[in-house]
Parts: sequence; C-alpha cells; structure tokens
Amino acid sequence: MAFDIDMIKKVYSTMAERVDKAREVVGKPLTLSEKILYSHLWDGTPTTAYRRGKDYVDFAPDRIACQDATAQMALLQFMQAGKSKVAVPTTVHCDHLIQAKQGAVADLKRANETSNEVFDFLASVSNKYGIGFWKPGAGIIHQVVLENYAFPGGMMIGTDSHTVNAGGLGMVAIGVGGADAVDVMAGMAWELKFPKLIGVKLTGKLNGWTSAKDVILKVAGILTVKGGTGAIVEYFGEGAKNLSCTGKGTICNMGAEIGATTSTFGYDDSMERYLRATDRAEIADEANKIRPYLTADSEVYANPETYFDQVIEIDLDTLRPHLNGPFTPDLATPVGELGEKAKTNGWPIKVDWGLIGSCTNSSYEDLTRAASIAKQAVDKKIKAKSDFGINPGSEQIRFTAERDGILKIFEDLNATIFTNACGPCIGQWDRSDLKGDEKNTIVHSFNRNFSKRADGNPNTHAFVGSPEMVAAIAISGRLDFDPMNDTLINEDGQQVKLDEPRGIELPPLGFDVEDAGYVEPVADGSKVNVSVSPTSERLQLLTPFEPIGNEIKDAKLLIKAFGKCTTDHISMAGPWLRFRGHLDNISNNCLIGAVNAYNKKTNFVKNQLTNEYGGVPDVQRAYKAAGIKSIVVGDHNYGEGSSREHAAMEPRHLGVAAVLVKSFARIHETNLKKQGMLALTFANESDYDKIQEDDTINFLDLNEFAPDKPLTIEFVHADGSKDVIKVNHTYNQAQIDWYNEGSALNLIKRQNAS
Repeated sequence: MAFDIDMIKKVYSTMAERVDKAREVVGKPLTLSEKILYSHLWDGTPTTAYRRGKDYVDFAPDRIACQDATAQMALLQFMQAGKSKVAVPTTVHCDHLIQAKQGAVADLKRANETSNEVFDFLASVSNKYGIGFWKPGAGIIHQVVLENYAFPGGMMIGTDSHTVNAGGLGMVAIGVGGADAVDVMAGMAWELKFPKLIGVKLTGKLNGWTSAKDVILKVAGILTVKGGTGAIVEYFGEGAKNLSCTGKGTICNMGAEIGATTSTFGYDDSMERYLRATDRAEIADEANKIRPYLTADSEVYANPETYFDQVIEIDLDTLRPHLNGPFTPDLATPVGELGEKAKTNGWPIKVDWGLIGSCTNSSYEDLTRAASIAKQAVDKKIKAKSDFGINPGSEQIRFTAERDGILKIFEDLNATIFTNACGPCIGQWDRSDLKGDEKNTIVHSFNRNFSKRADGNPNTHAFVGSPEMVAAIAISGRLDFDPMNDTLINEDGQQVKLDEPRGIELPPLGFDVEDAGYVEPVADGSKVNVSVSPTSERLQLLTPFEPIGNEIKDAKLLIKAFGKCTTDHISMAGPWLRFRGHLDNISNNCLIGAVNAYNKKTNFVKNQLTNEYGGVPDVQRAYKAAGIKSIVVGDHNYGEGSSREHAAMEPRHLGVAAVLVKSFARIHETNLKKQGMLALTFANESDYDKIQEDDTINFLDLNEFAPDKPLTIEFVHADGSKDVIKVNHTYNQAQIDWYNEGSALNLIKRQNAS
C-alpha cells in the first residue's frame, strides 16, 4: 500500500515546471540534489539562484519522521504550538526504548512494561494530532520509512540523524532537531543553509566480499567525520546503478558519520524494483512519468568537476572490504591490514561479539548475505567463537526472513534474535558477558562506534563492517581474520575456507507480514485526551525558556571540553533514554561524558563558588541557583553525531548561555540556535588555549548582536589579567529573533497567538 499517494502525486505534478525554471534561473544543468531542493522551496517557483554554503533558504518538506526517544521532546514542544493537527504527513516509530537482552519476545514484553507510560503518551499524542504511529516491535524507523514512505524526488526531515537513509530511494532526507520538526508540523517553513555539493562517482561493480557498506566506509576514511559538513553527497555512475536500493540506503545512512547534510542517488531500476516489491507500484508508475527529473542532468554526470564542489571517484571493481574503528567511524582499514594495525595499537584481537542489524544494515539482502556465511559455518562444522546478536530492520523483514528460513540459519549458530529495534546500536544492550571496564573487542554492522556507545564500557573497541564481514569475523573470533585469504579449523580438525557471501536482493516469494505494527490516527483527534502526570519520572510538560538577554556579565566557565565531544558525550543514550521526555531528569547527564581539558577527567569540573570539584550538572545547578550564567568551550566538530536536541536543551535548561567552539557539527549548531542559546566559534582557534579554569567572562557588545558581525568576549583570569577575543557566529536575523524571544518555539507560539 502506498501511503500519502495524493501528496506524492502533487509533488510530481509541479516538479518538472519548477526544475525547468530553476535550470533557467541558475543558468546551467542541475544535479539531482539541486532539482529536489529547488522544487521544494517554500515560495514555490524558483526565482533566485542560491549560493551554496552561503544563503539561508526556506523549504517545504513533504513529510516528517520521528523516533520514540526524540519524538517525546518534539511532541512536547508541538503541544505548545497551538495547532490542532500536523500540517504535513508525520509518523512516530517506537524503536529506541527496547533493550536487547534475552531475545525478541522477552525483550519486547519487558519494554512494553517498563516504558508503557512513554509509549502510551506517544500513541495518544499521535492519535490527537493526526500522526501515524508505529508500535514497539514494528521496526527500526529508517528501515520502516524506506519500506513505506520514502519516494524518489521527495524531501523529508526526521528527528534522527540517520533520516538520511531515505536517500537510498532518491530523496533529500535530512536529520534535524525536534524544534525544526515542530516548525514544519506547525505549517511553517523549514530553514537550511543551501548545501554545498560533493559528487561521488562509482565505477565498476561490487564483487566477492565487498559490499555497499564498504563504499561508505571508504568514503568516511577519505572525508573524515567532518568532511561532509554543510554538503549533500550525491552518488552517481554505472557503479551506483549496479547497487541495490537497500545498498544505496546503507551508503546514505552512514553519510551522517561524515557530517553530511544528507546523501542521495538518482532514480534507477533498482529503486523501481524496490518500490514494486514493497507494494508501491503506483509510486513507481508516477516516478517513471518524470524519470529525467529524478536524476541529474546528463551534462552533470558527464563533467562532474564542473557542477560539484568536490568529486571523489571509487572503483567498485577494486574496492576492498573494510572495518572502521575503534572509537570513531572514519578510521578506515582494509580487512587484510587490520591485524598488524591492531597489534601496533594494542587493540584486543579476540572478538567477543558480532552484532548484525541497526538502521544501516538490516534489510532482507543484508540478512541473506550474512546468513550465507553463517550457513557455511554450520555446514562446514565451524563453531562460532564469538556471540551473535541479530536485529531485523522491521517486522516485515523479520516475518519474511523467518518464512524463508533465514533466521533459523542464525539460530543454528546459537545467535540471539533480538527485537526489530535499535538495541545495541543506541546503547540499549544489557550485555551480560562483561563486567566493569574490561578491555575487549566487538564487531558490528552499525554506523557509530564512539566510546561507551554500545554497552557503556569505555574500553569496548567497536569496529564497523558489513553484515557478512561481521559474521565471518565473529565466527573466527579474531579481529585479524581475513576470510578472503585465511582458513579456519573445524570440529573435525580440518582446515576450511569460507566461500564468498551470496545475497538475495529481494525475496523471491515477495515480502509478507501479518501485523506490520502500524496504527492509523483517528480523523478527528479533538476529543483525544493527552495526560502527563506531574509526578512522572519519564515525562514532563515543558516550561518556555526565558530569553538570555543582551547582557552577559560575570559568567563562569562550566567546562572546557578536550578533544572529541559528540552528542553522546553531551547527552548520553543507553540507560538515559528513559528520561528523554523529562527535561529536568535527563539534564542530570549533561556533559558528563565530556573530558575536562584541565584535568583530563570526565564529569569532574571546578565549582568557582566553592573552589571544589564536582559533577558537571551539579556545578551548573549551583551556578543557576546563584543566578550566574555560564559558557561551555569546545574543540572541533563539537556536537558530532546524533540529532538529539537534548544536547542543546539540557545546558539551556540548566542555565548555560553560550557554547564557544572551534567548529560545530551542523545539526547541533542549529539545535542550540533553536533553543535560544549563543552558538559561537573562535575567530582565532588558538584562543581556545587562552581560556583558563577560573575565568570570569564578560560579553562586551552583545547589545549589538547582528548578522555577519563578530562578538567580543573578555576573559578575566584569576590573577586579574585579561584576554579579549573575537568570536564569530552564523546567525541570520530570523535566528537572532529566536535568541531574543528565548527560543524558536516561543516565537512560533507568539505568532500563532496573534
């Protein structure tokens, strides 16, 4: 069934006219990314040629998707917006709050018991405001979106950084914070700086052990975790056409790990096959009518250097399988070279777990490729040396894979089939085989491998690979195993070699499912009651933020973060996910993972009121109680990772006025702006070193806050000396209005009330 087919037909009905006009305005052939962007302008027909990386532009996305952990705060904000129904098609997916422990049945039952308050809240809010609701166990948001909602040429936003997965079906799909989603839900324009464009030309065809996952692992190694910031990555070439639709989704999904705004592919036969296989033939028929508009103009791909800001070329014929990690998803190593690298760096060679699934690699094709390796182990009498965990991407995938005997293959290898949910990928993993901070290695097909990400252990060395490579490594139990060249000893003492993986793109008998887990909202939600207990530990109605104001004097330094500071460091996931709907409670994890530059410890900062050291949230609460503002200082790519706006809302709630860093990750910078904070960067990066632990901070010209105008900050040191520095910002006038109002939501409420 094709959801929202009338909306899709409407998008397609105007696309040709708008793209033709955009081509005329821009004065040259267009990339696919530009076609989608220009055809989704808030004002409709294009009249202006926008400057990449310069101009803020208002867009009109077609739809919104929210996962349960971020949907809570997004919907709590939307409830304040004064609207009776969402303005665009919106869905909520319950996939983050299900802990992987015993197996699918037991784990889902426990989640429904422990998080029933949150699930009931999300279900009732969805029903009230016309939002489609996907129950716990229905699947991982991005796989469910790909199967049901993504469509070529569309634009969507989602409250999860891996919303970009929908690029596998030719969308421009972008991860945002909840406040951005609220704008669109409320019927307002969505603002984005017009992205730069990176073209990735793929030649050849994947073969042997190499998979689509290896394409993005290679790209991550080239661009690093910040190389895609402010850009859309557009893949093209014969190699791109040779990839399956879900393989394309895998590549786009991990584009979040290079900081890209999103990634996408032009519409092709593999996308058409996928649409028809997932019961959306009507969308394929409509897309075929405007097929040339759903990919770049031919001149663009013939001469990419003329039309993209950067071009990368990868030959799939010669691409090697990779494992990326540990602790960062851009540390790319070809599999055959990993053993020596691990020994040099002291990474544990023994592999304790192999985990297959997550929104990145949980499709039918992914499971079949991994199962082809698992079946060889069973048939060749090879006993797996590592534990196995499998997370299917959706109930449709799980049901079909069980019907076709794929899950039994894993079970014959003693794998645990977890719920169709994020599980270990988002830290929802009750791992029983380790205690404390024991140094160990795991391999998984996920997207992120930050410290503490999967199991809370800072010494778990996590490596990212394809499902089939994860299966092979886990079977061998060794990080230095190279299945392309190495052999294993089976139970009969014989040396055996694993054959190349074999995958099935789409199920030969078609997809099937008894209950996909979807709940349609009622037509009129006015009588639906949404209640939040004032004594709840999980949910808390929001109180609007007060404006910080144009005078910040005698502020204190809360923390100067050293090195990598991701959203996982600022607002951890795992067990903290249970508080995602309660701002005050979850604020107790604010910046507890950030490393203090002065003592290299986490959650241990100086309280300038007492000269004693304490936890970051405790010290900040003391400053707030005393009426003292504070600032946070950070390094490069601050806020890398998840779209979670809690990383902005928590410091805001606790009284932090400004975040000053060398550079920001895109989503986090926007989230800070939306919550009415100052997001600032050093004009001179070396000024980071001038900031001392006991500084008192004065903003000297905040009353002159204006677009393109740097601000001046005075740091008064404990000995009475001073450093006065210049800081930059990227605020336009509308964003300065958010700051002056206290938050973007405050401005929406005022506009709706007038």
